[in-house]
Amino acid sequence: MDFLNAIVALGNYVIVPGLTYGAQLALGALGVTLVFGILRFSNFAHGDTMAFGTMVTIMVTWLFQALGIGFGVLPTALLALPFGILATAALLLFTDRAVYRFYRKQKVNPIILVIVSMGVMFVTNALVRFAIGVGEYQFTDGARFLITAGRFKAMTGLDEGLAIRTTQAITVVTAAVAVAVLFWFLGSTRTGKSMRAYSDNEDLALLSGINPEKVVAVTWIITAALATTAGVLYGLDKSFKAFTYFQLLLPIFASAIVGGLGRPLGAIAGGFIIAFSEVTVTYAWKKVLGYLMPEGLEPSGLMQLLSTDYKFAVSFVILVIVLLFKPTGLFKGAQT
Repeated sequence: MDFLNAIVALGNYVIVPGLTYGAQLALGALGVTLVFGILRFSNFAHGDTMAFGTMVTIMVTWLFQALGIGFGVLPTALLALPFGILATAALLLFTDRAVYRFYRKQKVNPIILVIVSMGVMFVTNALVRFAIGVGEYQFTDGARFLITAGRFKAMTGLDEGLAIRTTQAITVVTAAVAVAVLFWFLGSTRTGKSMRAYSDNEDLALLSGINPEKVVAVTWIITAALATTAGVLYGLDKSFKAFTYFQLLLPIFASAIVGGLGRPLGAIAGGFIIAFSEVTVTYAWKKVLGYLMPEGLEPSGLMQLLSTDYKFAVSFVILVIVLLFKPTGLFKGAQT
């Protein structure tokens, strides 16, 4: 019985949060790796792009709630999500035409585009803070839990309860669907194949008659969809605060680099590696070990390696280790 309680506690505090957070990071890292693989630069504005899309989604959600429009047991934000994606796509297409296009035509060194993206990052961050403020917002509604801890205890007779929030289930399912659609699009459609060809060999793709401007535009639209979806899912699961999305840039980039920049499959794997690393290192293992260890040998301390305040430090350490010993990532990502 103690072993089962330990498994439930592990699932409640490590496995379920790790899967949820990993799905969010994977979607964010997919956007980063898509831009790097096709446009050949690291987009440092991606975190604030997520914030912008989430901000628009929240505002539309508030409008729907004021009008009495809901989505049943599901969060109203899911109804507002397409509007956030459209607004973010418009922002990215405008930014590309107004900023990135000039440098792309000049065929500048990729590091120049990285610096330019940092400028775009600060402008986008300022825009989001100006529009919605610097406060922390909860915008979920609908059913809160698929199963509560109390109900789980009553069903199983265990001392530990397993609670699964609706937003956690929505995150995992939505991420799985988004990844499946993306891989289908890239592998089965003509536009997707053109994007892959452009990524593999730009000059040969141009000689084959592929329209580079169309490839760039579609890349930004897909990036907008991934970034907004990741941002909204993260906000629903936790909360929205503009500066938090700026901080998320570190674990997202760590996820993309661990998996291999330019490799979509690597971005997904990297997202879950970073997520579970952060969760396991910052979790207090006292409860789980208390169930597993013999009576009288239970730990007296929290058995927590790092406080949750330092969870981003875990991403940073993993990032540094990967860059030192395997800079191409687990799946040998593209290099400029």
